[in-house]
Amino acid sequence: MNRETYQTYIDILHDELVPAMGCTEPIAIALTAARAKAYMNELPHTVNISVSGNIIKNVKSVMVPGTGGLRGIQGAAAAGIVAGDPTRELEVLTGITPEKREEIAKFIKNAKITVSEADSGRILEIGITLISDDHKVFARTVDRHTGLCLIEVDGEVVFEQKVITETGGVDHGIMSIAGIIEFADEANIDDVRDILDRQITYNTAIAEEGLKGKYGAAIGRTLLMSYGDTVHNRAKAWAAAGSDARMNGCELPVVINSGSGNQGMTASLPVIVYARELNVSMELLYRALLVSNLTTIHLKTGIGCLSAYCGAISAGCGAGAGIMYLHGGRLNEIEHTIVNALAINSGVVCDGAKASCAAKIASAVESGLLGMQMYMHGKEFYSGDGIVAGGVEDTIKNVGQLAQSGMAETDKEIIRIMLKN
Repeated sequence: MNRETYQTYIDILHDELVPAMGCTEPIAIALTAARAKAYMNELPHTVNISVSGNIIKNVKSVMVPGTGGLRGIQGAAAAGIVAGDPTRELEVLTGITPEKREEIAKFIKNAKITVSEADSGRILEIGITLISDDHKVFARTVDRHTGLCLIEVDGEVVFEQKVITETGGVDHGIMSIAGIIEFADEANIDDVRDILDRQITYNTAIAEEGLKGKYGAAIGRTLLMSYGDTVHNRAKAWAAAGSDARMNGCELPVVINSGSGNQGMTASLPVIVYARELNVSMELLYRALLVSNLTTIHLKTGIGCLSAYCGAISAGCGAGAGIMYLHGGRLNEIEHTIVNALAINSGVVCDGAKASCAAKIASAVESGLLGMQMYMHGKEFYSGDGIVAGGVEDTIKNVGQLAQSGMAETDKEIIRIMLKN
């Protein structure tokens, strides 16, 4: 692999595998609000929030960490205004004290907070206006959860930045499954060790918390109680348990993938569970995590960060690819694992971030594992079987077309249904 391509893969990992506390959509609202509040010495009496439909969908039902159980857009914005630290980016709500929690509740009670749907057509858009007796501050975030592009203070632009694309300016177009495996085989582990160690540490810790605590629908614990402690079931249960905790207020951070903590956990935890079961070296685990993470990112690049297509499905495919790598599979075996997995579960809808995401994660991991087992037993899906095309890259393109174009109206209908409830 040439040096330029190698460095691009490193840059992609640095850009995508970052820590976040809480579901990234409410956290993006909190971060935007905290960035606006940094230009105001007093608390505002009015907060006007304009967000895209997909932000509404993914914030409506999920708990905001550190707030004592608040949910939704108003709670996320209030937490960012009162207690957010914008220098922490997606960990903006880290370390909220009981005193600050009381201030957040008081602020929600006393301030006028309005929410409207943005009409710019962007998938990810957050605009927050703070109004006090002396000042008016507007902050706008687009395309990426950390994509602050504008701050205005009393009508004057004090910060403006060209809109950064979802990929953060890093060329994802160089990615392919063949290239991902070549990179994983050749990578100098010292170039990726810190990123992957953090992912292993953070995501394992929240999975363990999810299995111990009483979070959401306890999908992870239910899987273990119902189907036993086999490695196959444990891989699903640990990923689901991390989501149980994260969707329901746990304040532990995770390392995300493609803008999503659920995808970060789905891409990593099953691979970690299998690596421990197989007693492989740390080096092999690192390389398998490279396959899983990068496969997930590659799949999500064509889909977009937010859509009607459940992102956990892509991460489940990535996990299947990573686990196949642990078993000694390389290009041929991994390509077939991915195609099989995509044929099984593509089209699962995303109806927002909430407790049931954990169950979808379990289903996504099951598809990845079934796709791997099919190939191990000499079975596969063929070109012409639904969306399956003649090769893994064409199948991935078909999934991107399905998610971005085919499910665009589905996404709008999901949001309409959710807003009625």
